[in-house]
Amino acid sequence: MQKVHTEVIKIAGDVITVEADGVGNKELAEVTSRQGVSLAQVIRIDGSKVSLQVLAGSRGITTDAKVRFLKEPMKVSFSDDLLGRIFTGNGTPRDNGPRLTENMTPIGGPSVNPSKRIIPKNMVRTGIPMIDVFNTLVESQKLPIFSIAGEPYNQLLARIAMQAEVDIIILGGMGLKFDDYLFFRDTLEKEGALSRSVMFVHTASDPTVECLLVPDMALAVAEQFALKGKRVLVLLTDMTNFADAMKEIAITMEQIPSNRGYPGDLYSQLASRYEKAVDFNGAGSITILAVTTMPGDDVTHPVPDNTGYITEGQFYLKGGRIEPFGSLSRLKQQVNGTTRPDHRTIMDRMIQLFADYRETLEKRSMGFQMSAWDQKLLKYGARFEREMMDLSVNIPLEAALDLGWQILADCFTVTEVGVKESLIEKYWPKQKAQA
Repeated sequence: MQKVHTEVIKIAGDVITVEADGVGNKELAEVTSRQGVSLAQVIRIDGSKVSLQVLAGSRGITTDAKVRFLKEPMKVSFSDDLLGRIFTGNGTPRDNGPRLTENMTPIGGPSVNPSKRIIPKNMVRTGIPMIDVFNTLVESQKLPIFSIAGEPYNQLLARIAMQAEVDIIILGGMGLKFDDYLFFRDTLEKEGALSRSVMFVHTASDPTVECLLVPDMALAVAEQFALKGKRVLVLLTDMTNFADAMKEIAITMEQIPSNRGYPGDLYSQLASRYEKAVDFNGAGSITILAVTTMPGDDVTHPVPDNTGYITEGQFYLKGGRIEPFGSLSRLKQQVNGTTRPDHRTIMDRMIQLFADYRETLEKRSMGFQMSAWDQKLLKYGARFEREMMDLSVNIPLEAALDLGWQILADCFTVTEVGVKESLIEKYWPKQKAQA
């Protein structure tokens, strides 16, 4: 029988401190107060002083509360019954469905042994040309979506959830406005994607500490599905809210702050989540897309800055579009050479011409006279932005490549595009062959 500790020696925010021995880090405890029973998790051990964060918040807890350690870490249920369900950050059903208690698996475990991983080699199709054509998403990749407040990053994640060619979607929401939570729920349900999805949602009105559990909950479930052979896509929004919750807890515990008040282990905390991305040898895979908002559009802010060292590229969402310059998928070369022979050529040449178009816009804004070539670039750039960059465009990769050829043929002659003759003969639109 576990010992019950009857004296809380300190309460600071949602963190309480008791004196206890034989307690492990991340161990769960029950805190019984006048408000009822709450779960708490050990977050620091300093000799006999044990600090716990109360998952439902410390409101109503007094120094005479009773604390009983459960000798086990935080766990989440895993089974196919999770599909279509929505939970809070601590795993409590948010959809009024039954609580699941079978096949409990610990959260926050270590990342996968490198010997069990295989080299990423499969494309994740999304139906979004700026991803599929120009910055291809690869199975087991970890990519952030860098953005600022007000950009439609949640709408982008919802589109990817609906269209991505994967088996399971796991959405982790951190600090979401209630409207955003309802948007995700209603959109996925309307489009029929909720039945293959699991949602762990922490809203802005929920206790701060639950925000910290969301990525671990989502990734623990993803790992179990991947071990069963499923291709799993984990969508997280917003990792800056996650880091801010870490900072709030660190300040409460009077830790020495690092850059801009964030805890000194910010990099390690982010890396331990992102490194869960994996393609298992003989099983499934976990791919991670995580929104990271940049306060003040500052990419040197500690959260995006540290994230850039961990992940394999990034998508920049700017002006409601995925910006081609700055966005990068470092693993795209693993797959775009095996999709279609013209994929890399279309990707390279269209981006080169779009860079020329941006220079032409600068020349025009400064009052320079536009040449015939400049006029062609202006026509091309307008079509590229409208037909390729716009996030409402929803076409398969092959159709996007064909569209790329059509745009080139409508704006330039064969000799102007600078593409080798063998590809021109195979893919150049026939009605433009004499141009």
